[in-house]
Amino acid sequence: MAGKALHVLSQQPSLTGSGITLDSMVDIAREAGWDQHAVVGSPASNPDPNVGGLPRSSISPLLFDSAPLNFPIPGMSDVMPYPSTRFSSMSETQLKVYVDSWQRHLEEVIDHFKPDIIHSHHIWLLSSIIKDVAPHTPVITHCHATGLRQMTLCPHLADRVTRGCSRNEQFAVLHREHAVKLAKVLHVPAHRIHIVGAGYDERVFHAQQRSDARNRNIIYAGKFSHAKGLPWLLDAMKNLTRKHSDLTLHVAGSGAGAQAEDLRKRMISMSPTVVLHGQLTQSALADLMRRCKICVLPSFHEGLPLALVEAFACGCRIVSTRLPGVEDGLAPSLGEALDLVSMPGLKDADIPLEQDIPAFVEELTDTLDMALDAPPVDTTAATFAGSLTPFTWRAVFERVEKVWKYAIG
Repeated sequence: MAGKALHVLSQQPSLTGSGITLDSMVDIAREAGWDQHAVVGSPASNPDPNVGGLPRSSISPLLFDSAPLNFPIPGMSDVMPYPSTRFSSMSETQLKVYVDSWQRHLEEVIDHFKPDIIHSHHIWLLSSIIKDVAPHTPVITHCHATGLRQMTLCPHLADRVTRGCSRNEQFAVLHREHAVKLAKVLHVPAHRIHIVGAGYDERVFHAQQRSDARNRNIIYAGKFSHAKGLPWLLDAMKNLTRKHSDLTLHVAGSGAGAQAEDLRKRMISMSPTVVLHGQLTQSALADLMRRCKICVLPSFHEGLPLALVEAFACGCRIVSTRLPGVEDGLAPSLGEALDLVSMPGLKDADIPLEQDIPAFVEELTDTLDMALDAPPVDTTAATFAGSLTPFTWRAVFERVEKVWKYAIG
């Protein structure tokens, strides 16, 4: 046995980027000989969540929508793919119940499992209390960028989070700019921060049996959210259909709340130009990506977007906003298959300035138009396969495992 690793995620597994990261880490760590246990959040309606194929006895969910946590799971994004609570709207009573419940839950699991290493996800409340529960166990916290964003949305919680999280021994981040920002926010030295990147499952996402003949399909994979740029992608699609009558936007994802519902209604009204597929399994998403020429992400705030890596592996061209994680983490590998769109000015981290929206929509429209006319990605080239090697989950886990072993000593 390599050691005992406890994984900690405050959200539902499998349904977001951090949840997929957790599943993948667990799966490969098992092959590497690690004994593992997972602590996750889950609604009372799903008391037996799956985490990377772990046996049920190795998963300890904290249940929400039941006493004492009589509210939906708080989400690291304000729009989640399932019903959730916004941290910015939680009362002091809710926050106290939330933190106290996690602390008791962690104490029970740690006392029973006795881990050698704790790997938590998100620079936020749950990661900030782990040292209170396990002061002598090394903790590595995986930062997915959403915690840094929550600090701007919840300034009343920021100091609590930074003081608590800064006690954790090591940190994993997605790209260089992310590392620089985290060091500044937490006031921790650079040698405690490790760039591990993000990964994809090459067994599922690949370009075999792909067809590019007269392909006018575009895919958006993500939440129904303004922060993802979806309303302005729909505006761009309306512009593009004047030139490309056979154009189709495939939308894979979901969302909860009034904003998501308004977007859903708008997309339904744009049928058949826009096709809604809902929340897809990984294999179904890969099949859809292989049918599309372009994957588009007009988001205003991301870490290192997994969907773009997966889409490129399936042979898609990529159109994305000029996000730091895309420029630093993906651009060198994607090369000419990547087309970038300038970001509008932002307020409150991910809300575009009204005066910048027309220019943003125009550039997004023009960039998608050029990508539609560009040649398909050459998936047979040796450089194509080689460029993806650092993004396999196995490569990501190898970087994470080095940090685990270093922290354990």
